Amino acid sequence: MIELRGVRKVYGRAVAVDRIDLTIGAGEMVGLIGHNGAGKSTVLKMLAGQLLPTEGTVHVGGVDVREDPAGARKKLGYVPEEPALYDYLTAREFLELVVAVRGGGDIEAALELTGLGGDADRLIREYSQGMRRKTALAAAVVSRPPVVVLDEALNGLDPPSAARVKAALRALCDDGITVLLSTHILETVERVAGRVVMLAHGRVVADEQMADLGAEGLERMFLQRIAETAAG
Repeated sequence: MIELRGVRKVYGRAVAVDRIDLTIGAGEMVGLIGHNGAGKSTVLKMLAGQLLPTEGTVHVGGVDVREDPAGARKKLGYVPEEPALYDYLTAREFLELVVAVRGGGDIEAALELTGLGGDADRLIREYSQGMRRKTALAAAVVSRPPVVVLDEALNGLDPPSAARVKAALRALCDDGITVLLSTHILETVERVAGRVVMLAHGRVVADEQMADLGAEGLERMFLQRIAETAAG
């Protein structure tokens, strides 16, 4: 459902992503981790079609993002690190807009999934940061796209809301939806992901099943790979 082949992204002399190969199948929950500036957000923006690779190919749901950007976007639900919402709409009205643009969706299910039902008819401008993130997540999943990409989407959520969203993400994967979650919080990856991919300096330096890492294995692996890339 997600495939990057030989992907490179260059800004002037700066290499943000350096020839990445990555394949993620249907129903997988993958955590994407790495230091600040590792290239995580650049990868996600290329999946969303906000950036095009300098070299290589990016496919979402079997669709080439460069060749058919509109077709690829139909396959993708995306929550950026700083989601842009319409402050003078309610969450329900915002989801109605998303459903109209995407050609269908289940608003009530999205509100229930994210726990927004009781606040769905309040203006978004009145929402806390956590409620705004839940609104963005509801918009990403309302049309049940086969791929959901989340960039630090759990930031600002209180513990009960975070637990609810994590359970919702696991339920999506159980239904065959692919979830790629970028986060700095290793504990989140340990709790929800079945697989972890680590970037360092624009390259994939680890691609492991969580079950193979064991207790405290993710933090140990992260620190070890950071040290190795710094030494190299």
